Amino acid sequence: MPSRLLKLFLGLIAYGVSMVMMLQSDLGLMPWDVLHQGIALQGGWPMGRVTVAVSFVVLLAWLPIRQKPGFGTVCNAIVIGLVFDAVNGLIGDRLADLSLVSRTALLIGGIALNGAATAAYLGAHFGPGPRDGLMTGLVRRTGRSVRLVRTLIEGGVLVSGFLLGGTLGVGTVGYMLLIGPLIQVMLPWFDSRSGAPARQKALQPEPEESCS
Repeated sequence: MPSRLLKLFLGLIAYGVSMVMMLQSDLGLMPWDVLHQGIALQGGWPMGRVTVAVSFVVLLAWLPIRQKPGFGTVCNAIVIGLVFDAVNGLIGDRLADLSLVSRTALLIGGIALNGAATAAYLGAHFGPGPRDGLMTGLVRRTGRSVRLVRTLIEGGVLVSGFLLGGTLGVGTVGYMLLIGPLIQVMLPWFDSRSGAPARQKALQPEPEESCS
């Protein structure tokens, strides 16, 4: 249990840091962050707090599809956004004048760190994040493929975020192409259950850890 909790919280902290890295690269955000940034720009709110608010709105969408949150689900909804605001507020201004080479390195590092962070919190088996849980819940309820459901969800938030002023760029495309393979490769490194199908098991909350 202590090692699983450590993986969970280190993964969530690293996820928040990876969001800052991609934002400060100014080369494009991951799809959900395009939406978060767009809402933040329209409302004048800190992007991390928007991330937390959107997480709980997404959790409300779990109710009709009967998806059950785990301890890690709630932690995901709160910790990532708070870490993002703290780290971005601390280093944001210091990265304003980076060269293109430095910003590219920041982007690549952010995507790689995000893959490791996702693998860590999923591998801890405390339940999926709000957005992953929405996807898997819809897959289970509709019988549609993961690829189709994920494409529709992320396509919808990407377009909505762009219309609100969120940042699209090469980083957005790179993230969408690389994050799946990165998680697939890295998840066995962090998986707490040997011999289990990593991705599928990691996305299912434990009944005894459910917060519902």
